[in-house]
Order: sequence, then C-alpha cells, then structure tokens
Amino acid sequence: MEPTLETVVRGSDTIALHVYPAPDDAPTLAVLWPAMGVPARYYRKFAGELAAAGVAVVVADLRGTGASSPRPGRGSRYGLGDLTADVDAVLTHLKPRRAGRRTILVGHSLGGQACALHLAFEAAGAYGAASDVAGLALVAVGLPYWRSYPGAQGPAILLQTQALGVASAVLRVWPGWGFGGRQARGVIRDWAYTARTGRYPRLGGVDVEAAFERVRTPVFAVDVAGDRYTPPGTVSRLLDKLSGAPVTRERYAPEAAVDHFRWAKHGEELAGRVAAWAQGL
Repeated sequence: MEPTLETVVRGSDTIALHVYPAPDDAPTLAVLWPAMGVPARYYRKFAGELAAAGVAVVVADLRGTGASSPRPGRGSRYGLGDLTADVDAVLTHLKPRRAGRRTILVGHSLGGQACALHLAFEAAGAYGAASDVAGLALVAVGLPYWRSYPGAQGPAILLQTQALGVASAVLRVWPGWGFGGRQARGVIRDWAYTARTGRYPRLGGVDVEAAFERVRTPVFAVDVAGDRYTPPGTVSRLLDKLSGAPVTRERYAPEAAVDHFRWAKHGEELAGRVAAWAQGL
C-alpha cells in the first residue's frame, strides 16, 4: 500500500503527510505522529494494518524529519511548542478529508507528547475553538522524567538527557549522535527540561500543566512490552496530568519480540485494538 505525499507549509519549514488509500466510508481517520527522529515511512506496515481494520490513515513526518524539510540546522529555532502547533496546522489542512469522520490522533513517543500537548493547547483556548478530536491513542508514550525510571536507570536518563541539552545548546543543533536523529536545539532543550523537572515548560504562552487538567478527550494508552525508553512509570506520570480525561490503559505484548520501536513492525493486533476503541467513541 503506497501513500501519496502532501505538504503543509509552516513558515520556512514544511510538514510532509503520507496519505494512505482508504474507502470513502471509513468512519475514522487516524493521524499518526512518530517518535523523535523516526521517519513516517517506518510506520508503513502499521498504517496498512490500521487501514485493513477499516481506518483511514495519514502519517505525518515531524518537522525536520523524513520527508519534512529542511533538516534541522543551527538556524532552526523551533521547540516542542512549535511541534505541538504543527498538529493543529495538519488537522486544519486535513479538514476536507476529515469531514464526516471521527478523527483520532495516534502518537508514538515524542509524537504522542505533541498530540497530548495539542489537546492541552485546545483546552486552554489557544486555538479559539473546542476540540474536534474524538480520541487520543498513545503508544509507548510517557513523561521522560528521570524519577519515573526504575533503579539505576533513572540517574542514567538524567545524565543522558542533560548532556544532550548542553551539547545541543553549545552546537546550536543536535547532530543525532547515537540518539534521536538530527534535532533543533529547542526540541532537545524542552525535552531535557521535562526529563529533569517532570513538568513541561510554558509553551507558546500556554501553561500546559494547568491546561492538561481541563482535557476531556478520551485517551487510549498502551504500554509496550520490552520498552526501556518508556517503562510503565513514565506512562503513569503523563496520564496523571490528564486527570480529567477518560483513560483506557492496556499492555501490548505480542508473541513477537517488541520494544519501543519494533511494535510498529508487529502491530496487527494493536491496530485492531485501536480501531475497536475508536469505533466505540
């Protein structure tokens, strides 16, 4: 199943959208947002499995990743707030395709954080309208707060995230050395802040910590077996912020060996779960 490519202009950047073929009567449109540094094409198999379950699918490349352009450089000034605003811009672009369908956001890792933050922005009135997103599916998405990790992994996460924050500030870009792909320094700055404090910085003038409490959109949160990057404690930390939202939480442990990334290559059962949950919204 080959997607067609569309683009959304965001200032000097463009966001690439991979639009998969879908029947006209598909009741749900899923907009999938990837993990840090992971291109949209990585999710091709999972997108096909969602489509087979009766869901129309669009996979976005995060700003600066995959077919989105340009690649982050020293002049790239955007951060997590801009990635969050990109979610709204993409939903606006997709309005004709969304008409007559329920829309769900499906987020993986950093992409899932951007989707959750989008709902917080809406709850705070940043977009001037109530949310028309029917649900948020989070797969391997948690708050990367170092105290949420078990044992000695916590201090190691703190050291790693803060080292990346310092390096990206000095170099004015994160080159992608061994982790996360090439990233704008603002993205790494905000990610490192959250890992250190357990809170999100004020983004785009929005107090997202307060706004999270006003989110009422249903959430489907999935812990993935073998995921060292997002163990259950980090998922719980993020869900605690969404205290007013109805949450369904499940674990995904198929027969195939999976982890933070490989679930997307072994996701047929998970696609069915997401489709069934969306159908019930």
